[in-house]
Amino acid sequence: MAGVTFNIAPAAIRIPVQRRPGTQERVDLAYLWPSLTPPDPALKPTVGAPVDPNQRLFVTIASGDDTLPLLERVQTIYPRYLAPEPTAGPDGLTLRDFRDGTPYQGEELVFEQAAPEHFLARCSRKGVTNSGTCLLERRIGKADITLRFPRDWLSDWKGVANGIDRLIARLHPSS
Repeated sequence: MAGVTFNIAPAAIRIPVQRRPGTQERVDLAYLWPSLTPPDPALKPTVGAPVDPNQRLFVTIASGDDTLPLLERVQTIYPRYLAPEPTAGPDGLTLRDFRDGTPYQGEELVFEQAAPEHFLARCSRKGVTNSGTCLLERRIGKADITLRFPRDWLSDWKGVANGIDRLIARLHPSS
């Protein structure tokens, strides 16, 4: 993707048409949490036993040619939409609400105060989409990696950050 090579277990690929070798514009993946192993592709969700999204880390790898890197968006685009005052979050996190009436209404930036480049996510607030969802982005070369996880995981955000670091190192060993 975008000239970057990734090592992806075929079982992690969510969309069957993406299960082919070679260059692709986008790949959608899923991993069981906290083991970070691909789900068993033979186990299909059913009406009586749907997939529990709270047990999955969803990953999208796509070309980042048309997007600004996340930290650049935080510095240049997001400030005009953010509420003025940050609030303290769980265990060293800082929260910045997006104002109502903006494209990001109902969301907030959640970041590690001491090192936002290590943990910086855009999360929907609870009640907007059930318990809320967080998007954390990383860029490797010209490839964007977007990780989606339940907002409830923020209570163990350090474990989430460590798991994401391990997964990215496995997907792209030279990162």
